[in-house]
Parts: sequence; C-alpha cells; structure tokens
Amino acid sequence: MQRKAVRRRALPGVAMLTALVAGVTGLTGCTEKSGPGTTTDAKAGGSTAVPAQPGKYRNLPAPCKAADVKRLRGMLPADESLTDEQRELLYAGTADASYDADRRVGCRWTAQTPSETRLLSIGFERVVSYDRAAASDDDKARQVYVRRLTDAHLPFPGISASPSSPSSPSAPPAPAAPSSPPAAPGATPNPAAPGGSPSGSPSPTAAPELGSRVLAGLGNEAYIEDKLSPAGTTAPQSRTVRTVFRTSNVIVTIEYSVQPSQPGIVPSSAETQDKVRQLAQALVERFNE
Repeated sequence: MQRKAVRRRALPGVAMLTALVAGVTGLTGCTEKSGPGTTTDAKAGGSTAVPAQPGKYRNLPAPCKAADVKRLRGMLPADESLTDEQRELLYAGTADASYDADRRVGCRWTAQTPSETRLLSIGFERVVSYDRAAASDDDKARQVYVRRLTDAHLPFPGISASPSSPSSPSAPPAPAAPSSPPAAPGATPNPAAPGGSPSGSPSPTAAPELGSRVLAGLGNEAYIEDKLSPAGTTAPQSRTVRTVFRTSNVIVTIEYSVQPSQPGIVPSSAETQDKVRQLAQALVERFNE
C-alpha cells in the first residue's frame, strides 16, 4: 500500500517536466519559423562586418632614389667649382631620420651657387587603418589628405584647374594709362614716361602668379601651395612651392625652394611650379609601375 502511494505522488512531477519540455520545444519551433517578410540567421557571428582589405602599398620606395639624377640636375644646378665627388654627394641627397621605413621616409637636397640657393625635399607617408572594420587604409589616407588641404586653407572639394592651364582666375584689366602729349620736335623721349621706354616699346610686365590651388590629374587627389616671401630693400625674395598628393594609401609631399642671393630678383611662379609638377607626375608613374 505504501508503494502505490509513492507512485501517485510522483506522477504530477513527471507530468510537469513533460509539459515544460513540450513548451520549450514549442518556443524553439516558433523561433525557427520566421514570419512573412523577415529573415533570420541561426549561425553565430553572421552579422559580423568583413574588414576592408589592406591598402595597395605595403612598403615605401627609397626617397633619395625616387627622382632620377637628370631631373635633379635640372632642379638643383650645381656650382661649377664642385668636383665630381662633391656633385655625386649633392645629388645623392640626405635621408631624413626614420624610425619605421615602411611608414614614413624622406630625403633632402641643397644646391648653392653664387647667384642662388635651391632646396628640395621629398616625403612619403604610408597610412594604415588600425580598425579596417570601420575604415580602410585608403579611407584613412584620404582623411589625412583632407586635413592637410584644410591646413593649406584651400577649398574642398574645390574647383580643380586643368593641367594644361593651371592659371588662377584672372584679375580685371587695369585701366589704360592716359596718353602723353606729343613731344616737341627734337625732344628726347623720357624713359620714365608712362607706357614708354627708351626704345619706345612697352615696358615688360611682371610674370603672372599662379597661386595655390587644387590640382587635377595628379594621383587620386592633389593640391599645390605657392608662397613668395615679402619684398624688402635688402632681403631677396624666395619662393617655396609645395605639392601634396595622395595615391591610394600613400601621401607624397614635395617641397621646392628657390632663394636668390641678391634682392630685386623674383623667382618665376610658373617655372618653379612646373618643375615640381613634373617631378610629382614622375613619382605617380613610379607608384603605378
């Protein structure tokens, strides 16, 4: 009689466990069956974002060998008194100190003659994104480029000038100078007369300033800065042109300065910019090899 009583008391507990198991099974079935217009993924980590691929460039070229010697000679004329060994050292350049040659490197050259001093520097920076799930190496490099563009006080995205005509918007024409009264017979022309010269031909005008602007057709994006030091009675005016361009995840900076020894000589904006842009284009082609 006692055994039958025990069995009767255990039956409710077994029934309760059976009901709970059935309920869990029913809930699982409802979860697996998606309603209309919904999708589910039972696999763990199915929504994890795929990280971006590394940047195109994994290392950097040697900066002191980035430009060919022929181009360096055109940008950095050597003094005639230099020996062959001294010329070789001049065009070999001096590498910047670098703690990671795969991330940031640079090189500098200096050429001095009795009439002027010319300085050239080339710098490479490879940008790496430490969280490629949020931004790729290229995206990070573009952020670096935009910051430098902003520091240069240039508009972004801005209006790019075409490579064939890099001039800035022209200024309105100056009013014509009043004509001089006719000279008396036998009178000598005044060299200081407006619009006149000792030979009677118009006086030469100053070379146009191209200025700083965004460039087109150079890498993925590029800009150029052109700065002329203030004029002085004794201090000569120097011109410094800097070009920054991005190619994939690498930022390239070229800086070129022309410093005359005597005052009154203004380095040409067009010539200085042209030399820098030709060097920049050669570097772009080297990266594309």
